[in-house]
Amino acid sequence: MSVNAEFAGRTYPPSGPYAVDAASIAAFAAAIGSTDPVHTSTEAARAAGYRDVIAPPTFAVTLAQQCDRQLIEDPEAGIDFSRVVHGEQRFVHHRPITAGDTVLGTLTVDGVRAAGGHSMVTTRTELATTDGEPLCTSTSTIVVRGGE
Repeated sequence: MSVNAEFAGRTYPPSGPYAVDAASIAAFAAAIGSTDPVHTSTEAARAAGYRDVIAPPTFAVTLAQQCDRQLIEDPEAGIDFSRVVHGEQRFVHHRPITAGDTVLGTLTVDGVRAAGGHSMVTTRTELATTDGEPLCTSTSTIVVRGGE
């Protein structure tokens, strides 16, 4: 089954809320090898002008992928997750994601196209606080391998 091309342009209702805490930021920073103290020390983050520890820029993927679940699990989308390969990820940050943020994500399917027997699906997730403050625009392309 191929990916349903009619999903291009579809926007899902906001998902979440996702609570961001200092422990998850510190764990992510450790996982990617970041030693910048603004990711682990409230004092260092405040000295740098932030209200609390800030997430490394790529932390946004942990939130965006939770939002992507809406599309992946939508049976009408035709995505077999066992055949998915992550192709590309981009971020435009509006402000750092900070411990204490409560985040909502709105997922839009920007495009679905065929390429070499595979489906290329590009999504955009707008991450914002529950108060509506924009945090990050995350754009992702997945490849759903064709065959079998």
